[in-house]
Amino acid sequence: MERSSGMQNNGGCFSRGCGWIKSLPERSKAKIVECARKIKKLGQDDPRRVNHSGKVGLAITLVSLFYYFEPLYNGFGDSAMWAVMTVVVVFEFSVGATLGRGLNRGLATFLAGALGFGAHRLATLSGEKGEPMLLGLFVFLLATTVTFVRFFPRMKARYDYGLLIFILTFCLISVSGYRDDEVLDMAHKRVSTILIGGLTAVFVCICICPVWAGDDLHNLAAANIEKLGIFMEHFGVEFFRKPEEGESINKASLQGYKSVLNSKNMEESLVNFARWEPGHGQFKFRHPWKHYLKVGSLTRQCAYKVEALNGYLNSDIKTPPEIQGMIQDSCTKMSSEIGKALKELALAIKSMTPPSSASSHLVKSKNAAKNMKLLLYSDLCEGINLLEVVPAVTVTSLLFEVISCTEKIAEAIHELASLAGFENVEQEKPKLPEQGEMQQGANMDVHHHVVTIDQPPPVKPQNGSLSSSTTS
Repeated sequence: MERSSGMQNNGGCFSRGCGWIKSLPERSKAKIVECARKIKKLGQDDPRRVNHSGKVGLAITLVSLFYYFEPLYNGFGDSAMWAVMTVVVVFEFSVGATLGRGLNRGLATFLAGALGFGAHRLATLSGEKGEPMLLGLFVFLLATTVTFVRFFPRMKARYDYGLLIFILTFCLISVSGYRDDEVLDMAHKRVSTILIGGLTAVFVCICICPVWAGDDLHNLAAANIEKLGIFMEHFGVEFFRKPEEGESINKASLQGYKSVLNSKNMEESLVNFARWEPGHGQFKFRHPWKHYLKVGSLTRQCAYKVEALNGYLNSDIKTPPEIQGMIQDSCTKMSSEIGKALKELALAIKSMTPPSSASSHLVKSKNAAKNMKLLLYSDLCEGINLLEVVPAVTVTSLLFEVISCTEKIAEAIHELASLAGFENVEQEKPKLPEQGEMQQGANMDVHHHVVTIDQPPPVKPQNGSLSSSTTS
């Protein structure tokens, strides 16, 4: 019995092994097809990746000629490998990143080479016994000082790579010079080949299909604002939509704003790279790249409030129909006009034109907000379960805050337009709504409601701001 059972187990293993071998070609083919599909998608998502790969290969091939041609190799010797290494570590995706690393490496190599040669000469004056002690002291002091300097935030952000190369080059020149009498020749060859490699990388990066970090930063700022505008433009309709009506838009398409929440690191990196770049296209040499950080910060603040609004799209607590009927027009109007204003601001950044067209949508959204505040100060909620009204009141409060955030974004974009020299900035400065305009809009929009006000209306906001009224 046990023998027959063992034979069956062996037969089962053998059959599984045969099946695995037979299916191996098909599985291998499926994996190859899947890998090819991923490669194709990676290239289609951003064709610049293919160009960048080719540029890196071209730059490395060019500096490799120092090894392939005898006259060049005789001039630099084994130090020619430093040119290849420099291209590998310096060449980055964007022009700004490549320039930053190239200038850091070139300047650090030159200064460290000069200091290393000077330290070697100074140490030789102390005799054979004092030379290693003095060299060790120089290495300790410089490495300690430069490492501490790296902790400064500004140095860390822009010059960290250069400081590392400075330590490395100084130690190589000063320490290796202790055993090599031709320290000046060695320093000259290393500095020369590193500069040649850096210049080759920068030349190829700029002259062949350049990728500008400034363009990416500019487009990122516009795209983030536009994503918020798309959500807000459809939020009011979706929030008050009844289940039996179905969906007019795929809610998954409204989730693009989520990428805005985690865009801070990318914005900071792009700003750092863009500051290294020369003037190009519509961007002048001293374009106010740092101001994009302010625009991005305000955009993320707005995105956090949009994230809170998104949580109410599928809320289990439903607002009574009679309340919905009274607040739907104002809330939908606020949401729609905010979305249009945000999309106009995004378009202003893309086209580098003054954000004047967004002001009219801000006026309309504030008028709708004024109407909503009058309703909130009336006997709207009399005889109604407060728990059922909480979602509607919370959404209304969040919409007030989004209007305030949108106004701040508009002001920041106008500042950017002024600093960057957008056309007709002074003439096209967005005009904030006056109190009379808001009151007129309020009287026009509430005629179809009967509102009983039990207490004095809220204090009128100054300069069109909603912040004081929102907190009341």
